[in-house]
Amino acid sequence: MHSNLGIIVFPGSNCDYDLYYALYEVLGIKPSFIWHTNTFSYNEYDFIFLPGGFSYGDYLRPGAIAGKSLVMHSVIDFANKGKPVLGICNGFQILCEAHLLPGALLRNNNGKFLCMDVDLYAVNRNTIFT
Repeated sequence: MHSNLGIIVFPGSNCDYDLYYALYEVLGIKPSFIWHTNTFSYNEYDFIFLPGGFSYGDYLRPGAIAGKSLVMHSVIDFANKGKPVLGICNGFQILCEAHLLPGALLRNNNGKFLCMDVDLYAVNRNTIFT
């Protein structure tokens, strides 16, 4: 089980404490919060999490400003060393904006929130997530 877990916190994150609770109270692992203006070395953590919320209010586009934050240099280095990074909700969008994930996020046609089922397919079943 991973023991050094880091949760990246951006202005507007609102699921960072939910994630902390899930990791600490449910799994028994106490994570550390990492503020967006800080950096870290890849060997300080075993796993990095980017939680959901509305980083910087998502005024430009989801995750765009957070994807350029100072801490993302450390996250990119961490990921490039083959260490696991999980982006949840807005955290996923931030990883796309930081080019850690392929593709781009597109606005929907009506510009409003949509709630609907979407089929997902694992393209690689040989990862710690799949």
